[in-house]
Amino acid sequence: MKYLESESFLGESECSEDAVKSSKLLEISLDEKRDALAQLAPDASAQQRLGLILESGYILLDLDRADEAWELCRPVLDEALANELWLSAVEACDILYQAEKPDSIKALAHGIWLGVTFPIDPELSVAMLQHLVDETPDDSDGAAVAAVTATYVVDLRAGGEDRESLKFFTNQLVGQVARRHSQVEEQEIFDFWVERMELDDPAKFLPRLGKVLEVLV
Repeated sequence: MKYLESESFLGESECSEDAVKSSKLLEISLDEKRDALAQLAPDASAQQRLGLILESGYILLDLDRADEAWELCRPVLDEALANELWLSAVEACDILYQAEKPDSIKALAHGIWLGVTFPIDPELSVAMLQHLVDETPDDSDGAAVAAVTATYVVDLRAGGEDRESLKFFTNQLVGQVARRHSQVEEQEIFDFWVERMELDDPAKFLPRLGKVLEVLV
């Protein structure tokens, strides 16, 4: 999966030499994206151009160059919205959120709204909702709403080989939220929790998600 890959870090099994090599490979990849961007034909589509910029933004995040990622991708959000390139817009929001700047939470809220409203790659929508889960306190109802919305998006949009892996991921996410929210461990208690929290009806939990996003903005 592209957007839900676990964050890599330098652990005991990875020596500093391996980390240096990885950074060099990322730098090479970044240079390749910049070269490809410079060589784009004048009549290249906005989608092609923005795609290369966003790929560069994700690489900059991997290189811990968050300031550059923000400066590079902030204008992309406006252009993507103007061209109704919803996937690119949500990718831009994802990068802006991960850059950890003062307005990153607002970018997350906008990205979630776009990712739930428009039929983009469901994995990216799930990744944005997972960010919201990570941002909320253990006892927050917002985390439960975000997690169950992720399962709803997967049910609606996911297909092919990714469907089962995404369903497994989102079901695990809901289970984790239930445990941290109300110490739910058993299936019978989980079912009661879902009913009590009104997480079994999109007509109820989607408006609640909207209110959570309003608070973030």
